[in-house]
Amino acid sequence: MNFNITLVVPELYFLCLVLVLMIQSLGDREWKPVVEKWLPFGAGLGLFVTVTGYGLHGTMFWDVYKIDMMSQFFKIAIAFGFFVTVINASRQPTLAEGKRADYYMLLGFSTLGLMMLASSVELITIYLALELASYSLYAVIPLRAKSKGAAEAGIKYILFGAVATALALYGLSYIMASQHTTYIAELMNKSWTFADQPMAVVGLSLFLGGMFFKLALFPFHFWCPDVYQGASNETAAFVATLPKMGAIIVLARMAVFLKPGLEITTLLAVLGALSMTYGNLAALAQTDIKRLLGFSSVAHAGYIMLGLVSGTAEGLAAAAFYALAYLVMNLLVFWVVSRVAVDGRNLKLNDLNGLYKKAPVLAFSLAAGAFALVGLPPTMGFMGKFFLITSAWDHGYNWLVITLVLNSAIAIYYYLSLFRHAFTEDTAPELTPAPDNSWFASAGAGLLAAAVLLIGMIPAPLFNYAMAAGKSLMQ
Repeated sequence: MNFNITLVVPELYFLCLVLVLMIQSLGDREWKPVVEKWLPFGAGLGLFVTVTGYGLHGTMFWDVYKIDMMSQFFKIAIAFGFFVTVINASRQPTLAEGKRADYYMLLGFSTLGLMMLASSVELITIYLALELASYSLYAVIPLRAKSKGAAEAGIKYILFGAVATALALYGLSYIMASQHTTYIAELMNKSWTFADQPMAVVGLSLFLGGMFFKLALFPFHFWCPDVYQGASNETAAFVATLPKMGAIIVLARMAVFLKPGLEITTLLAVLGALSMTYGNLAALAQTDIKRLLGFSSVAHAGYIMLGLVSGTAEGLAAAAFYALAYLVMNLLVFWVVSRVAVDGRNLKLNDLNGLYKKAPVLAFSLAAGAFALVGLPPTMGFMGKFFLITSAWDHGYNWLVITLVLNSAIAIYYYLSLFRHAFTEDTAPELTPAPDNSWFASAGAGLLAAAVLLIGMIPAPLFNYAMAAGKSLMQ
């Protein structure tokens, strides 16, 4: 067994972080609240440790665990997402004081599983890492002070997750029986046409269903708006972003042997078109902001399929870049939602009325997030969609590119509703607490908004790194 400890320093750091949180969760009531005094610094150090390992590469554990440019790209994104989520949740009003250490411990376990998933290049290892990332979320979603909706959301997530897990495991058995290997590097050299390997194609379709569940791709999306609505705002910010990073990295690794024209590649394209269309149309009717963002994530899952079905290194790079853009854009919007709903309630669109007067920085940041999700320049959402479109055009799925453009036009209506309510409506609901207008709220929103705009104007450094990572997968 080959092992190099320097290659897994980020994973070991997060493992130690989780163990410290586990020990603290066993402490008395006076000790548990201390977690929010040191964890933001610990999460920030974790991001720094992950960034310092961006150039490492190698394989370990009988070649089932690979550290390469693509894995490091997603690990940095996951560490960044955990850092922002921890800071955002540090003022969570719907979490009991005695459960705070447990809450962060569960988020840490999920983050550790996602980081392991980023380097897994063997199907059984992918399955185990996916389960580690999922189990803690089953417990963390219901943690919302005496909320029946949160309990319902947790049950739905468990039930749908169990079905998706069963499908993935059943599909894995088909792949093993037909292709006689579970290593992605060896599966690249196998036939994936339905005429030659019908069992393998069916098995891979079922296995990918587990990834589609995490990504909330149609028709595995049913849990998404309900879970977002039932979970606390801060928990929804985590569930809406980080698990999708794990699903996208696995799909990117497996997309290298899904060439354009194959039956399963066409299936991904069709599901992508259905997902973006259904998600956008369903979002048009929403007044609850988190349900709106839930259906929005269904649409964005369809957008990412565009890069995965292109069969090119540019497509994989575009999918990775758009995944990072999706992470930052949604963290920004959920940050604003959490700061406006200082009492932890679910926000309606009307709750944003007059936000530009009460908290101008939050209103501007919300506008930046909404414009980015639409895909308007000069945001990173625009550049992400531009890279997806240019990478997929003239590779056999031009109809999917056109579908994306049409759906982006549909999405303008409900995303700009956020802007309209925040800037043009003055009749705010009565008897609701004022939004958090402190330096903490403004600084977090401002920095995330700056990232959305700056990366949109200067995307080359990140996209060039993603391009190098995509080319390394295609070799």
